Amino acid sequence: MALHLTLSRRACLAAGVSALLALAGCDKLSPTPKTAFSGVDITGAEYAQKLALPDPDGKLRTLDEFKGKVVVVFFGFTQCPDVCPTTMAELAEVKRSLGADGDKVQGVFVSVDPERDTPELLKAYVTNFDPSFVALRGTPEETKAVAREFKVFYSKVPGKTEGSYTVDHTAGSYLFDPQGKVRLFTRYGSGAQSLASDIKALIAGA
Repeated sequence: MALHLTLSRRACLAAGVSALLALAGCDKLSPTPKTAFSGVDITGAEYAQKLALPDPDGKLRTLDEFKGKVVVVFFGFTQCPDVCPTTMAELAEVKRSLGADGDKVQGVFVSVDPERDTPELLKAYVTNFDPSFVALRGTPEETKAVAREFKVFYSKVPGKTEGSYTVDHTAGSYLFDPQGKVRLFTRYGSGAQSLASDIKALIAGA
């Protein structure tokens, strides 16, 4: 009986020590809480990895050259009546609102209408929102390839007059962190405040 009690006490003591150790190490074992982004968190996505297109001056631009900044990539066209100018205006507003940290934000506008978006037109278009914004324009084939890489939809829609058209396209932006990794997809209409919050978080290292 004495032996039984001794073993029982030892077992209880061992269980108690184990419990204390488990509690003491709880903070170390618990995963770090994820940042609550406003946009859709796509961290680790296998798409939206490559972007290499010429700018209006004919210089090939890639995402790698913007490392160290939060890059916001948007696909659109200069004759877009609402979604495109609204998105670019909001991004410019966010960049200005960040003060000195605004220099850590890079806007990239990819044309889905290379037939009408001439280099001159594209340069004037993005500069109108912010001089630092970059416009990219490829051939129709290159545009299709990049859109496929980013899972972006776009399609011509005939206009009211012969030969005229508009372009339906994905209305959202991709955000890349300063390490060049795709992190978020922000839907059109989320607003400048939500975009600013996400960009601040990425600048801070979230």
